[in-house]
Amino acid sequence: MRSTSNPAFRRLPANAGHGQYGPNVGFNQPQGGVPGYGTPQAPAGAGDRPMTVDDVVIKTGLSLGTALVTGIITAIWAQGQVEGRSTGALFGVMIVALLVGLVLSLVMIFKQKPSGPMTIAYSAVEGVFLGAITGLFEYIYPGIALQAIIGTAGVFIAMLVVYKTGAVKVTPKLTKWIIGATAGVVILMLANLVLSLFGVNMGLRDGGALAIIFSLVVIGIAAFNFLLDFDMADKMIREGYPSKWAWFAAFGLMTTLVWLYLEILRLLSYLRD
Repeated sequence: MRSTSNPAFRRLPANAGHGQYGPNVGFNQPQGGVPGYGTPQAPAGAGDRPMTVDDVVIKTGLSLGTALVTGIITAIWAQGQVEGRSTGALFGVMIVALLVGLVLSLVMIFKQKPSGPMTIAYSAVEGVFLGAITGLFEYIYPGIALQAIIGTAGVFIAMLVVYKTGAVKVTPKLTKWIIGATAGVVILMLANLVLSLFGVNMGLRDGGALAIIFSLVVIGIAAFNFLLDFDMADKMIREGYPSKWAWFAAFGLMTTLVWLYLEILRLLSYLRD
């Protein structure tokens, strides 16, 4: 499989496909099978049938819906905590959710095995984490939550259209560029975090002009990561991965969505200031 900057899709097992079913239908092809190959054979069981676009859409929808529900509930609670000056509990929940989400993601990434319960659990915990942050930001900047959600949805839909129409082809060269750019901004963010602990300000996160430019660059890179996510899910479909792997594709898409939402929320806060 082609490389990707999303750690969820790294080191996918090469023998997970079901060759006996024949080529499957990907994101860029109409339903009904690949011309010249006929339609896939009927699967022996639901758990063994090859994954389809519908599987990825449904699993991603369930994961996203879970994150939205827990996020909205947590955001409402967080605003109450801020209004009551009880920020200790808020930051406590935020940190715990961050750590639990990190552990779940690392388990999923290193085990490289699809799991519906773990994907839903990850989505729920990330919803709590994002909800806590959103509630705090919404209290400071009223209306920013809806703007961030609309912005994230807009970028996601736009990149899906770009991928589906073939406006931008996911070539090996583009893939390497996206992976390199992603690694670069991650290194810069880590360096900024470490140096800030020693009182050094690189200007990447202080809300100034450089911070706005850097945030726009990160949003652009996160958006292009969707192309790699879509392409990897497409490859999994075409290679006949079992339907349960749709949960893994949903997990990969969720990690990018979380990253994008946080960066858009940060950018909007800069613009409000």
